[in-house]
Amino acid sequence: MDTVAHLDFIAAAYAAAVFVVAGLIVWVTLDYRAQRRALAELEMEGFTRRSAPPRSGRAMEQAEEQV
Repeated sequence: MDTVAHLDFIAAAYAAAVFVVAGLIVWVTLDYRAQRRALAELEMEGFTRRSAPPRSGRAMEQAEEQV
């Protein structure tokens, strides 16, 4: 019977945790897309990453389609 008294608190804690984790997933997903878009725009302007191999013509076309 003592557990039933705390059921509301437990349910609220789990709901808050799910809400926070879902919010973080959405935030990271949106930021990932924004960073990919910004990187594609920089590559279209001619900036390249030193670690990346030179891009072919087809790769440039695909980058243009993503923007």
